[in-house]
Amino acid sequence: MGNIVIKIDVESPGTACDLLAEKSGLSKGRIKDAMNKGAVWLKGKRGGMKRLRRVTTRLRQGSHIELYYDKDILSCAPPGAKCLEDRIAYSAWHKPAGLMSQGTKYGDHCSLLRQAELFFSPPRETFLVHRLDREVSGVMLIAHTKEAAAALSELFAKNLIVKKYRAEVLGIIGETGGRGMIELPLDGKAAVTEYRVLSNDPEKNTSTVEIIIKTGRLHQIRRHFDMIGHPAMGDPKYGKGNKNVEGMKLSAVSLEFLCPVSRKRVCFSLPG
Repeated sequence: MGNIVIKIDVESPGTACDLLAEKSGLSKGRIKDAMNKGAVWLKGKRGGMKRLRRVTTRLRQGSHIELYYDKDILSCAPPGAKCLEDRIAYSAWHKPAGLMSQGTKYGDHCSLLRQAELFFSPPRETFLVHRLDREVSGVMLIAHTKEAAAALSELFAKNLIVKKYRAEVLGIIGETGGRGMIELPLDGKAAVTEYRVLSNDPEKNTSTVEIIIKTGRLHQIRRHFDMIGHPAMGDPKYGKGNKNVEGMKLSAVSLEFLCPVSRKRVCFSLPG
């Protein structure tokens, strides 16, 4: 069974699991799995929609519940993220390629945010303050208080976090140690990407570069390097002649900033 979207205004009390099974034709086992993985939503008292995971929840008459069921998404086995450091108010993580930053209406079990929720005991709140594309691996921060979320979000918004990336790109982009800057507008806005050539591989016709972005446009690194004829290897969306079966060769290797909690300079980086 493929994609199913069901929106129900509850007419009589009962459990969410029973009602969804009845209306969808899915087994209770599948409904329970969908609820656990974040594919069921309940309208809260203030009108916003929240994920509903408890299968024994009894619905009141007049409640509004939604199911977003996609068998392919729910059957995915996501790669596991690793907590690099716990700062209590926030934590730093290594997000592997293939893991989303956050979930969608169809579930959140394939997201870093959900893995962070399940990691800590006792549980903590989790707030997303920035994103990495699903295909990109690297360092991410997750906030655990509203205050930390606001402070970290402000640092990202004001470009006060030094974000370093490493990529393998198609072609020989320059001599080892050489530096370059890409200043091509994206979506009508200024965009600046700086890079340094770490190594070249003439046999593979690729270069490995270290990258610092001065702005945060959508897919900035991927689009910029494609625009100058050196797309990231394995990028499924941008570039020609750069496809592979190994995945995209782009990682966010470090984040450096003035910690809003300790007021000291910190740097979180990938091991190795």
